[in-house]
Amino acid sequence: MIHGDDRGLQAARARAYILAETGKFDNSHAVQQALIAEGWPNAGQALDSDYARKAVGERCRAAKAH
Repeated sequence: MIHGDDRGLQAARARAYILAETGKFDNSHAVQQALIAEGWPNAGQALDSDYARKAVGERCRAAKAH
């Protein structure tokens, strides 16, 4: 069963991935700060796992390489 919090975290992660793919950010911390600036109250929780931080970081690096 999916709860509202789960959907909110998934939405924040999806936005983090989109931001990371823009090439404007160097790492997951910078993306997290951008999410906070956009008004995502759950940005820290959404990127709390090692998996999420690694995925965002990899997308940042890949976007910078292009």
